[in-house]
Amino acid sequence: QDLAIIMLIAGITTILFHRLKQPVVLGYIVAGVIIGPHTPPFGLIHDENIIRTLAELGVIFLMFSLGLEFNLRKFMKVGVPATVAAVTEIIVMILIGYGIGTMFHWKPMDSLFLGGILAISSTTIIVKAIRDLKLQKKNFVQLIYGILIIEDVLAIAMLALLSGIASTGTFSLYEIGTVVGKLLLFLVIALLVGILIVPRLLSYVAAFNSKEMLLITVLGLCFGFCLMVIKLNYSVVLGAFVMGTIIAESRQLSSIEHLIGPLRNMFSAIFFVTVGLLLDTRVLITYALPIVFITIAVVVGKVVTCSIGAFIAGRDGRTALKVGMGLAQIGEFSFIIAALGISLNVTSHFLYSIAVAVSAITAALTPYLIRYSDPLAIRITAIMPERLVYVFGLYTDWLNNIRPAENQLALMTVVKQSVAPILINLSVVIAIFLGSAFFSNSEAAQAIVKITNHSFKATLIWSAALVVSLPFLIAVYRKLCGLSMIMAELGVKQRMTGRFTPHVRRIISELIPILSIIGIIILVSALSTSIRPPIELIAGIALIALIIAMLLWRWFIKFHARLQMSLLKTIKKNGLQENENID
Repeated sequence: QDLAIIMLIAGITTILFHRLKQPVVLGYIVAGVIIGPHTPPFGLIHDENIIRTLAELGVIFLMFSLGLEFNLRKFMKVGVPATVAAVTEIIVMILIGYGIGTMFHWKPMDSLFLGGILAISSTTIIVKAIRDLKLQKKNFVQLIYGILIIEDVLAIAMLALLSGIASTGTFSLYEIGTVVGKLLLFLVIALLVGILIVPRLLSYVAAFNSKEMLLITVLGLCFGFCLMVIKLNYSVVLGAFVMGTIIAESRQLSSIEHLIGPLRNMFSAIFFVTVGLLLDTRVLITYALPIVFITIAVVVGKVVTCSIGAFIAGRDGRTALKVGMGLAQIGEFSFIIAALGISLNVTSHFLYSIAVAVSAITAALTPYLIRYSDPLAIRITAIMPERLVYVFGLYTDWLNNIRPAENQLALMTVVKQSVAPILINLSVVIAIFLGSAFFSNSEAAQAIVKITNHSFKATLIWSAALVVSLPFLIAVYRKLCGLSMIMAELGVKQRMTGRFTPHVRRIISELIPILSIIGIIILVSALSTSIRPPIELIAGIALIALIIAMLLWRWFIKFHARLQMSLLKTIKKNGLQENENID
């Protein structure tokens, strides 16, 4: 009954708002208000929990679709500007939110959580508005998507930060650094393993020429990965997006987008209706003044901060303003942060209702802000002093035209080609040991490894993790050798060491890789304390692993090379297909 009412009212409002040439998102929110429990004379929805569950499916499908459209190559192009703009926005909006709470004499914790609520823009609302306006292919939209990704990653760190402050009254930078580090490690491993496996699986399934089979397989991958992400205490939003990004590297991308479209449209409609359902009209009256202040702060603050951040990172003023106006709202993460404060009993209940009200209002404004960003940019440029316009243009041109000297560029390229693989392989090694530690404490380990002696079982699992890590440790060692030779050549000058220069360079080039590998083993040993063998056994295990590495050195190198080629081949194939579609 509830689902029938939602879809019926949503269908009517969709037709009406299309006829009036208004954003469909606004129509869904209005539908939610009409049938919501807070609208007299009576509510038409009886079980809000079921509707919220269906709404979460809408978030999953929207984020999954976003991942399908925004692949890794696109993110690399906007990574730096997106990071600058996102960090600028989050810091300033937290300060603005805290200031507003203080102005209304709210509790310090209410003010702090309000800052967190205002810091993160709504990915769901923005993606829907951009789709409705058919702007997906615009350059500024890709930057908006990049900022949203950075925001979602930082939002998870913010949740940890707020939880720590709420529980202890203080926060630890070490704890936040650990959370962010583990999250980035998880993302790297998920993308590497996913790109190696998922596109091949989908190619196999697609060979059967069954749309049903392909759709069900994709849904299984999406929801299965989201479940794993939830088990690791991360957001389902992040899980859906990452799996979409992985599947975007498959050759069946266009077919998958076509199959997912109807599901995305249905469940995203339910999500936006739910936003209207949660809107309590009484809160709008009781807290009208704070809601007005907060809404203005969200729109103005995000437009200004995101525009400035994008401009500082090298985008022209017109593009920067479009980015800022596209991000001027709050949404799903704001609800999560508000609910966290209530669950921890550190914030007032009115804060959640205010977050929903501001989200609904800013969601309704978003399509208009995006639509009129171009005319506004032209108008602002027209009224700005010519000298200021010239200075801004000069800054953008200067930033975009900065080029290092040819010898510096060649050196940077070599170093980049060495450092990136080192970090990726090191991430894989750390993930293997952390995953082994997680496995050793699971029920599956109890069923598979039927050993009652905990010390012996831990030693066995840690040793297996070390052997599995050998191909990646060898790859790290080889890259370190090449990098250390470059560092030795550049760092050791003949005028300082004279005739001993070749010997000093050789010692440095051989010593750095060995010390680095020892440091890596100490690091992974520290990360896997729960399965680390007794100290007296570590040396023996390391010696055995060294012997295995020496005996199978060439095989490990070939195995790692095949993995690397498979990864590059998958990405290159999809890149060629993408270029063909564009042509």
